[in-house]
Amino acid sequence: MKLAKTEQSDLVLFFTEGVSLATWDEGGMLPREVALYQRLTERGKRIEFVTYGGPGDQKYAKKLHGIQLRHNVHRLPWALYKLGLQWMPPHGKVFKSNQVYGAQVVLKAAHTAGAKFIARCGYLLSDFQERQHGDDSKQAEEAHALEKLVFEGADRIVVTTAAMAQSIQNRFNISPNTIRVIPNYVETDRFSPKPRPANSKLRVGFVGRLNPQKNLGLLLEALAGLDVELSLAGDGPLRDQLMARAKTLQIPIDFQGRLDHASLPAFLNACDLFVLPSLYEGHPKALLEAMACGLPVIGTRVPGIADLLQDDRTGLLSEPDAASLQTAIQRLMTDGKLRARLGRTAREYIVQNFSLDRVVQMELALSEELAREDA
Repeated sequence: MKLAKTEQSDLVLFFTEGVSLATWDEGGMLPREVALYQRLTERGKRIEFVTYGGPGDQKYAKKLHGIQLRHNVHRLPWALYKLGLQWMPPHGKVFKSNQVYGAQVVLKAAHTAGAKFIARCGYLLSDFQERQHGDDSKQAEEAHALEKLVFEGADRIVVTTAAMAQSIQNRFNISPNTIRVIPNYVETDRFSPKPRPANSKLRVGFVGRLNPQKNLGLLLEALAGLDVELSLAGDGPLRDQLMARAKTLQIPIDFQGRLDHASLPAFLNACDLFVLPSLYEGHPKALLEAMACGLPVIGTRVPGIADLLQDDRTGLLSEPDAASLQTAIQRLMTDGKLRARLGRTAREYIVQNFSLDRVVQMELALSEELAREDA
């Protein structure tokens, strides 16, 4: 879809600062992240992406199927590129940030263009910085100041969970009328149950970054002494440390490395159960996709997971300690009927609440709401 010079985009999505289409592609996320906006173009919406990629991003234009693309074609320093976005913004009705980091650029660009501004975030940056660096850290203070600026300047704030919405109300005294909950989505046709192999040992699956937040050391401690094998899809700074620890604990482990999005359904359907032992989460896509595949899942009782899982209905919640997690895993190891029931109800819950079709309808409703304000 090529727009005439006088024609406005209905929605301009600004990527998180520093992120490009190449970043999405290298992380295996490109098809998943683009899917929503492709659906919106099919519904007649004119969509434009603003990325931080250089000339290399142009090679992805054909994969966007009608979504317009603006990127750093002249390889400008980021400071100059951001100034250009703010003072010579795209021609659009609604500007939307993909995360809070860099959203101040989107806010300024929206003001310059006379566009509505949606501050979207899949997780609260200040919350993550507090957990990683401490409540009084410089990182947490800077994140809080950025969120205050962005949220107070937004026409709408879009978050992925009701808990995040409540936190924003409490932290920044934002009216609930400004906040909308639009969750992460799953392509439930792609992520669906398939016949599982007869594994010689119960196969425990995990998908995600191998970093401290994911708390995989806890999972290894919980698996010690159990007759299972662990299959990890992902990469990160703790890879070598986790391999060494698994060897010490004599846990059979299969490091798949980083998988592209198209390979994840097959990976998940080759597992018997899925565990997410994180210290905290926002609205974890990997957990949603495992549930969509009909896997019985176990998550730690922490923010972002406890808000999603209904204990003993759509999954099992364990305390974030090795003994509790091992007990939950053993319970699923010995009860095939429980595994089947949890997998079935998890799939039903995802289809009803987090399908791509449902999220498309929520995005369209928000678009119509903003259009009525301008009428």
